[in-house]
Amino acid sequence: METRFILSLWVFSQLGAVLGDSVRSNEPEVSGSEGGTVTLSCSYETSYSAGVYLYWYRQYPNRAPQYILLRGAKGSTFSDTAGFARERFSSQANDSATVLSIRALELADTAVYLCALQRAQ
Repeated sequence: METRFILSLWVFSQLGAVLGDSVRSNEPEVSGSEGGTVTLSCSYETSYSAGVYLYWYRQYPNRAPQYILLRGAKGSTFSDTAGFARERFSSQANDSATVLSIRALELADTAVYLCALQRAQ
């Protein structure tokens, strides 16, 4: 029997962003099957052209957000991934969006996923 569960995506407050920057989720909920793959996406707008960092976090009920990874965009090539996420989590970013892919889904992946924007300093 297939086990299905839902991953929720919310937009996190923007880190180091200024008026005019915005981030929004492209789909508020995504469902997946155990062992399968899901892709979450966020679109963003910024007038800043010297590089941005796009972060992904997940949050379990009554817990602080847990950092997953970040990807640079708009001229920044910096990237970083938390140790626990290196095997199953991946991300890409371009000048207007970022996606997070989770493969080999587990029930423990059921969480609220957060994306955030920070201007590179």
